[in-house]
Amino acid sequence: MRIDIMTLFPDSVDAMLNVSILGRAQQRGYISIQSHQIRQYTTNRQMQVDDYPYGGGRGAVMQADPLYRCWSHIVETYGPGRTIFLSPCGRTFTQEVAKELKARYDHLILVCGHYEGVDERVLEEYVDEEISIGDYVLTGGELPALVLADAVSRMVPGVLSSDECFEEESHFSGLLEYPHYTKPAVWRGKPVPEVLLSGHHGNIEKWRRQQALLRTAKKRPEMLEETVFTKEEQALLEKALRNQE
Repeated sequence: MRIDIMTLFPDSVDAMLNVSILGRAQQRGYISIQSHQIRQYTTNRQMQVDDYPYGGGRGAVMQADPLYRCWSHIVETYGPGRTIFLSPCGRTFTQEVAKELKARYDHLILVCGHYEGVDERVLEEYVDEEISIGDYVLTGGELPALVLADAVSRMVPGVLSSDECFEEESHFSGLLEYPHYTKPAVWRGKPVPEVLLSGHHGNIEKWRRQQALLRTAKKRPEMLEETVFTKEEQALLEKALRNQE
């Protein structure tokens, strides 16, 4: 998996994606993430990348030419990729979207906007889709790009120690993740659930599934509307809810 990020602030992107798990994954060759400074692709001495919008209005708009030149360099050097503009106008980013991008594409090109946005002609000619991380507005596309790159990269084989590291987490299977505990066994008078200390793996798995169902029902009940349960899972959920009454 290769991810190229077009940005005005490559240092902020690199500071997050070149450390910890993703940093080690890049060193080991499982993924490659590279930021590209859009200003390097301007043709004026001031390295200007924005200008006033036609028609008037406040703010500035990122110019088409520096964006195109940066995008073109990436495509010519590393090959074509799925080009995504991070924008509040795009489809909402979810775990399912992350799974889709990981499964369908080996190369993503992420475009980070700033100011009032980018020249519409770039979106029309070179962007494959727009993606939003939520119904709110940020000062730039770097944070959304970091979110998308992290969520997709961690599912690439080898990045995490095993697939279970992400398959059992919240949203991957349509449920929230079960609660976790570590040492000490009793903290400030609160003990770890006894079943987790039993060593009985079957009972532990059953408890975890029950807790995932219960947590989802309590915190995100709308998620259960799209989940198909087995008879055993339905019974587990009903039992868990009765125990909470």
